[in-house]
Amino acid sequence: MTHSALPLWVLETRTAAYSLGLDPDGRLVHTYWGPRLPRSEDYPRPPAVTEWASFNHPAHLALEEYPGYGAPKYIEPALKLSFADGTRDVVLRYDSAEQDGNDLRVHLRDAVYPLTVTLHYRVHPEHDLIERWTRFENGGSAPVTLERVFSAQWHPPQREDYRLSHLTGRWLDEFRLQRETLPQGVTVLESRRLTTSHHHNPWFALDDGTALEESGEVWFGALAWSGNWKLIAERTDFGNVRIGLGLNDWDFAWRLGGGESFETPPAVAGYTPGGFGAASRALHRYIRDRVLPRPQEPRKVLYNSWEATLFDVDERSQAELAELAAEMGIELFVVDDGWFNGRNSDRAGLGDWWPDPAKFPQGLNPLIERVQALGMQFGLWIEPEMVNPDSELYRAHPDWVIHFPRRERTEARNQLILNLGRRDVQDHLIATLDRLLAEHDIRFIKWDMNRNVSEPGWPEAPGDPRELWARYVHGLYRVWGTLAERHPQVVWQSCSGGGGRADLGILRLADQIWVSDNTHAAARLQIQEGFSQVFPASTMEAWVTDADRGRLPLEFRFHVSMMGNLGVGGHLARWTPEEREVARAQIALYKRIRPLVQFGDLYRLRSAHAGAFSAVQYVSQDRSEAVLFAFRTHLPRPGALPPLRLRGLDPQARYLLEGEDEPRSGAAWMNAGLRLTLEDFSSAVLCLSRTQ
Repeated sequence: MTHSALPLWVLETRTAAYSLGLDPDGRLVHTYWGPRLPRSEDYPRPPAVTEWASFNHPAHLALEEYPGYGAPKYIEPALKLSFADGTRDVVLRYDSAEQDGNDLRVHLRDAVYPLTVTLHYRVHPEHDLIERWTRFENGGSAPVTLERVFSAQWHPPQREDYRLSHLTGRWLDEFRLQRETLPQGVTVLESRRLTTSHHHNPWFALDDGTALEESGEVWFGALAWSGNWKLIAERTDFGNVRIGLGLNDWDFAWRLGGGESFETPPAVAGYTPGGFGAASRALHRYIRDRVLPRPQEPRKVLYNSWEATLFDVDERSQAELAELAAEMGIELFVVDDGWFNGRNSDRAGLGDWWPDPAKFPQGLNPLIERVQALGMQFGLWIEPEMVNPDSELYRAHPDWVIHFPRRERTEARNQLILNLGRRDVQDHLIATLDRLLAEHDIRFIKWDMNRNVSEPGWPEAPGDPRELWARYVHGLYRVWGTLAERHPQVVWQSCSGGGGRADLGILRLADQIWVSDNTHAAARLQIQEGFSQVFPASTMEAWVTDADRGRLPLEFRFHVSMMGNLGVGGHLARWTPEEREVARAQIALYKRIRPLVQFGDLYRLRSAHAGAFSAVQYVSQDRSEAVLFAFRTHLPRPGALPPLRLRGLDPQARYLLEGEDEPRSGAAWMNAGLRLTLEDFSSAVLCLSRTQ
């Protein structure tokens, strides 16, 4: 077979392309990732790779599409496994491929053992994204132990330098944007906590160090998985960069029995010449169109009673708060922690999901009916994955929690984690929560998880106990997915002490994410900006609370929260009539601009990470309307603000700024800009509409 006759597959989106093919030695290698080219003949074919030295075999130098551990490669593999006879490497050979619409499947087989590895590619042309996942099938009778199974390995083109953008943080300080030069060697980002975690997020962006918000080449991607994950960015001495992304191999194993299969979660990635902003907008549109359960349903303005009453929840206190919330224009009233059996503190009750008879002697329905009579829907907080040792559930099933035998069971927030890898635990949660939702007209559930794992044991595991890491997430998806299917009226929120479980996997079940327990408005500007690198505003729950009461203007606090899904969490009974009137006006404004915020394209005009003057703009899909949010924290005097150059408008159309008499062209708004006068710790929300 001649070099030109070797198979080459080209995956084209609206503006970008990705190609792979067989090299002369039969390896499946990556050949191109960048702008879409005019002709199929323009895409490069795999070159022949020669040995650099005895220390650098061609297998080490080739840009293998999905490298397995083995041969003299010395790179970070996408696949590591052990066969039953003790062989600990894998030699993959091309077998076949087929295309079905926008899907490509490439089948690889081990050269000796009956193991098939299928690489799945799905093109999302309109979003300029490629989705990848991998499936493993054991065609023999002897088991195979999978030890690393990444969803994909990505190869950006060679550049002199690369800069890696990623998100770090901790509780109360999530989604901090980091941008740093990618060093020679291996950079690892990961979670070992059973959840996505507050500390890192499975998202990356790469550029050559020159990209800006609205210009420059950016390669980016994210993993759709809600458990332990790992990202490996390897920069080699030969100028190549590899990004491996998938399940974390730390403490992981999966026993693949004869005739069994295992499939990784999907990863999506894309290329844009339009900077970090264009990369974010591509992910936002993809999440809204292809991931979320309710992509076009507006998120309601909610009130959450946690900060007002804490655990002192009863029918009377909640009804009083509901009256005040309804007067302000709230659409959804949510009762948080403290409503269920024995729940007077965080030391008891988790696992016993029925109304506390002392607090609700007639159950929850009288309160629900009262809330509905006020014109609002009713929502509830739950933490199904957890159990207090002081609960009826734990006393009946102490073996249901994650634990090691003969080890102390470490409590965090006085609670342990139920093992959702167990089918009986899954079935119990489905039955219990199904009953709760069937017996009450509940339209919103805040699903929380307030600790990470310890003693990750499973004494009665059906396979390798280290399968817990994946089986737990599969179990979570089954429980949540079954409940969502049975109760389609419920809107779901993912919360894990704030942003501890925010990923594309959980968004296939949850409609929105509680971004952080930090509700200080000035701090939220940076947290929300980091969140927006990956997730659209329609998924971002943001509350106005009493955290800044008396220190920041109420309008400022509302404006920060109005950049996502607006919620209120303050103690309304302590708000003055003047504060409640401000809230009523801001809620009315939010309802008017809600379609723009939740479904428009986001432009970060000025970064909250860069200084005390920041701005964000949302533009409707047809470019007929826009809304601008601007914030000033503290600038020393004199502190004249620079003009804001708007983005995303039609240059030839004319747009009128609300409150002004003369329209200006989109080109004028985007080049001459808009000058604002803001005092310290003040803000503005400005609307533009196309006049012709």
